Amino acid sequence: MAPLTPTRSRTRRRAALLAAGLLLPLPLLGGCGAGHDDGGRITPQDIGAAARPRVADGGTLTWAVDALPSTLNAFQTDADAATQRVAGAVLPALFTTDGRGRPQRNPDYLRSAEVVQREPHQVVVYKLNPKAVWSNGKPLAAADFEAQWKALRGKDSAYWAAHNTGYDRIDHVERGADDHEVKVTFARSCADWPALFTPLYPRAVTGSADDFNDGARNDLKFSAGPFRVADRDEKQGTLTLARSPKWWGEPAKLDQLVLRALPRTERAAALAAGKLDLADVGAADAGRIAAANKPAKQDKGDKPPAAAAARPAALRGIVVRKSLEPAYTQLALNGASGPLADERVRRAVARAIDRRAIAKSVLGPLGLPADPLGSHLFLSGQEGYEDNSDAIGGPDPKAAQALLAEAGWKRAEGDGRKTAAADGRAGTGRTLGLRPGPAAGPVPSDEAAEAEEAADAAEAEAEYAADDSLDDGTGPDGKPAADGGRAAAAPVRMKNGKKLTLRFVVPVSAGTDSLRSVADRIARRLDAVGIGTEVTKVGDAGFFKDHIAAGSYDLALYSWPATPYPATDARPLYAKPQPAADGSLVVEQNYTRVGTDRIDQLFDQASTELDTEASRDLASRADARIWSLAGSIPLYQRPQLVAARKTVVNAGAFGLATPRYQDIGFKR
Repeated sequence: MAPLTPTRSRTRRRAALLAAGLLLPLPLLGGCGAGHDDGGRITPQDIGAAARPRVADGGTLTWAVDALPSTLNAFQTDADAATQRVAGAVLPALFTTDGRGRPQRNPDYLRSAEVVQREPHQVVVYKLNPKAVWSNGKPLAAADFEAQWKALRGKDSAYWAAHNTGYDRIDHVERGADDHEVKVTFARSCADWPALFTPLYPRAVTGSADDFNDGARNDLKFSAGPFRVADRDEKQGTLTLARSPKWWGEPAKLDQLVLRALPRTERAAALAAGKLDLADVGAADAGRIAAANKPAKQDKGDKPPAAAAARPAALRGIVVRKSLEPAYTQLALNGASGPLADERVRRAVARAIDRRAIAKSVLGPLGLPADPLGSHLFLSGQEGYEDNSDAIGGPDPKAAQALLAEAGWKRAEGDGRKTAAADGRAGTGRTLGLRPGPAAGPVPSDEAAEAEEAADAAEAEAEYAADDSLDDGTGPDGKPAADGGRAAAAPVRMKNGKKLTLRFVVPVSAGTDSLRSVADRIARRLDAVGIGTEVTKVGDAGFFKDHIAAGSYDLALYSWPATPYPATDARPLYAKPQPAADGSLVVEQNYTRVGTDRIDQLFDQASTELDTEASRDLASRADARIWSLAGSIPLYQRPQLVAARKTVVNAGAFGLATPRYQDIGFKR
């Protein structure tokens, strides 16, 4: 990416589209939200865990990334996943997260951190580990905290900061009782204060706007972690992190950790050739690796079968680590205009699709838990998770049809719905593209329409059965589909002479096969209740900028990351859009453009409430209201598939936990 220019927004968070998986990431945030209880089941991390004595000393591990980081300043708008990976290895993280996504004090940097005063102002005191020093030998100090606060608080537009969340609530930062104590006083309560000052940069990076903007883009002169930034080779596409000699904690097991930029389509070959040790991969490559490692059945002559002989031998030294990524995929419904501006139509879409079937289709073949996600704010098993999806209801074609009728979308007469498609595909005449509906007739009278809604609902249920049978030959109840996958053509719905058709933006980049399959499944469900879909296939370059951010879509699939601090971090995703002075709409990161004042109030209250139980309740109430608006329909937690050399330990599918970089290495 090009360097930031002074014309870019400095204080408002922006989402940047990652090439693989269409994840719209939040920048690394400071937050002010709630602590929560456990809920749902957790999918454990899969990292080939080994105690440190069983990890060899030394060696170089090469880890694939999508691209070398365009900046090493995690608080800039173009920071990406590689930026966060470097920051985690070389900079102080005052709090990390455990396997359930719970913030944990990091003893390498903190002896303690606590709220010592609540009224009239919240005061937090950090007691630093006296051994914690920057690579120049200077100890971490209040001056570093103060400089970072001033850079990120949003009062000086000269700093090219991605956000000011949390830092804008601080009144002042000062030295505490001694040089190893930092006292932070808030002007407004901030319950998620543990999110602040992670990562912590030295004052040399944050002390001036010039240093903040350009001083840490390609290099970090000072570090305070188990690794340091050693070398960047643009030609080779590598960034090398070396073991830090100034690190006071348990030393890094590896001599070097090399981040190598490599497209996902080339990673399996690179693993087989020994050029990579660790890499995120797609389902297809994961399947190839699993097949290569499957024990061969011997024939009567004790010779390996031809299929086993054909398996790539080099892949037999690779294993796939599997968990669920701390991110979820959603169906986004743009409520700014068109049919979806009517909440009843959005709710009809939500009731028409089957989230459990979608989750099963994506996660089931990978051997991962296939439960649909029930919260916008937390992942299953994460502290605070509560399934609030009953606020919208489960899949129900009859309810969907009734909502459409109530919104004025009536079934057109003579729509030919009794005619089955020749290929048994519910008469849609498409795989992924424009659905050519039958010729529309005049809108029937209310009395006729009322009688025919029941017939439509019955046909929609038949369509559901046909939809599932396309994948596994069974209906929604798990029994064989009675019609063998054949169903009546979908109804057509009209209002004011216009057919009900939604623009569905679908990605076509490498690694998005699963999303396209999900989109096709959703489109079939919508067809069954009379909601037509016009699919636009879009590559990475235009998906976010030209469609999602621009609001040029009705339906879209993209993902948001999870965070331990959703009361603050998730607020911009669901904040009510506000009109700007020039007549435009300020949506923050709420690309569905649906929100309410009450939801905003609940987020604000949750983010300032220091009582854990009360804050938890406020966040849950906000989530239930988000569900009822039907602007965002969470579908499933994203699968996390990481291919690793079998000798690699303490690295792989980390799930909700923060990697412990000093423990990563090779089996002794």
